[in-house]
Amino acid sequence: MATSASAVLLLMLFIMILSLHVTVGEVGVCYGRLGDNLPSAEATVALYKQYNIKRMRLYAPHIPTLRALAGTDIGLMLGVSDTDIFELANFPAVATAWVCTNILRYPTVMFTDISVGNEIDPESELGPFVLPAMQNMYRAVRDAGLEAKIKVSTSIKTDLLRKSYPPQAGEFKCSLNWYIRPILEFLRDTDTSLLVNIYPFFAYINDRKNINLSFALLQPNSGVVIDGVYYDNLYYAMVDAVDAAIDKVLAASPALFSLGLKAGRGNQNSKGSESNWPSAGGGKPSGAAEVGYTAGLDNDEEVTTIENARIYTNNLMRIVKHGTPRNPGRRLETYIFAMFDENQKPGPEYERHFGIFYPDGKPKYPLRFYN
Repeated sequence: MATSASAVLLLMLFIMILSLHVTVGEVGVCYGRLGDNLPSAEATVALYKQYNIKRMRLYAPHIPTLRALAGTDIGLMLGVSDTDIFELANFPAVATAWVCTNILRYPTVMFTDISVGNEIDPESELGPFVLPAMQNMYRAVRDAGLEAKIKVSTSIKTDLLRKSYPPQAGEFKCSLNWYIRPILEFLRDTDTSLLVNIYPFFAYINDRKNINLSFALLQPNSGVVIDGVYYDNLYYAMVDAVDAAIDKVLAASPALFSLGLKAGRGNQNSKGSESNWPSAGGGKPSGAAEVGYTAGLDNDEEVTTIENARIYTNNLMRIVKHGTPRNPGRRLETYIFAMFDENQKPGPEYERHFGIFYPDGKPKYPLRFYN
């Protein structure tokens, strides 16, 4: 009996490793570093290479990680620290120095994006400085001759929307028009996507009565018809709500020439910059959510489990191969959050359980990265 059990465990481990060793395609993994038990940057990059993970999101420059990425084929979305945004906005020379220090110094790192801030609250003291920082960063990237390779954007939360149901009626909060409209105009004129963190988990725990767990976990055959349009999963619905909101803002906006750019429609779509489901930590509603995605009523069971995290993450990597009802021909790009659990991350307990690997490098659950 013991021998048989050992054989089963070995077979499961082999399947787990085999399933991870597949080309990533449009899926990357965020490298969050808020932990005191994480492996070194060199070991982490080696893990990306071992499992053929081709994209990384790094939230701030980190010299050991940039050095470890040199010469690899891992595409990097590099973040700007919140503490740098004010100076980047007010002093163009700071943006030039930032690009020199964090980009040009690493010519063999495959940079793809720069995210100026992650989920900055527009009403915070940093809110007014996000766009000027983006503009100065873009100019610095352009002056370095890298604007064709590196896109400059910012990452937002979906709670900037006033309305998300039905998805076709998605709208940003009117009170935030001063913030979001100039950013979207800038992104349109630089042919860049808005980065959006899409978390069906948060939508679900805030409205369990009206959102079915299977719909939130992106399970096959769990779709619903929303205002005459069939949605296979909640992720698609959230992406389309953001894209509808973007289109509404830009519909009457003329192209800008403030950066000396060639006018054009540009890229008016969003791009998923992170998503996942926590594997532990419970979950409590953090505020009222818009009612709408009715597909049944779930029991008040524990939802932050390893099994649900496995289901969500694997389904996410499956569905990004296809477009949404609003943009059926567009492959989605997203980054799984995160590589490891981060035991020093603030907030509710579940915030510290989003990792897909344990700190020792073992996968938390079987994953399959799709082409």
